[in-house]
Amino acid sequence: MEQSSVSVDVVALRFGNPEPGSLRYGVAPRHWEPYTGQTALPGVLLGAGERLETAARRAVTTKLGIPDDAILAVGQLEVFDEPSRDPRGPTLSIAMWAVITADNITTDPAAATQWRGFDEHGTLAFDHDRIVAAGRRILATSLLWRDATFTRALLGTEFPATHAVTVTTALMGSRPDQGNLNRTLKAIPGLERTDERVRVQATGRPAVVWRWNTT
Repeated sequence: MEQSSVSVDVVALRFGNPEPGSLRYGVAPRHWEPYTGQTALPGVLLGAGERLETAARRAVTTKLGIPDDAILAVGQLEVFDEPSRDPRGPTLSIAMWAVITADNITTDPAAATQWRGFDEHGTLAFDHDRIVAAGRRILATSLLWRDATFTRALLGTEFPATHAVTVTTALMGSRPDQGNLNRTLKAIPGLERTDERVRVQATGRPAVVWRWNTT
């Protein structure tokens, strides 16, 4: 029986860059067949004995031109097993998420990396549009505010309530009810509402600051 290859494709997220207050994922044009020149998620074939996190980091560094130390956290999303998803032959895709630091970092310009919002239109190679859509759903319903590693990597050790609204809106596709979101934040172990406020926007009241308890 012909065996499937295994690829690792990554939804790599940045919050705050390249545009302040935005959540975006990275894509880049492919340099080889199939789909040469078409935009795709960063992906690599899984090496013999290679761990998924290692492969995901390799995909982000080689395809998006991002240094490994800028990758804050990595995790698994879902498996895509449609036999015809790759014209080269049966290829199983293990979709992963990665969070990239929002700090200014030096990237390889040859990668021609683009950062897209989840609601921006544009067709990706392979079944990567499907991976992005499914990944967005999983990130919104299973990871954000439920997985401390993912949430803390994305928003930092402390964040204004405005950023909580922005990230939730980007992943859910609609603005959350503020009261419900506050109750969700209050119920998260290790996350505390502080007495501090910070101005995020030019107008309106300063936003409440939430902070992860480091003890």
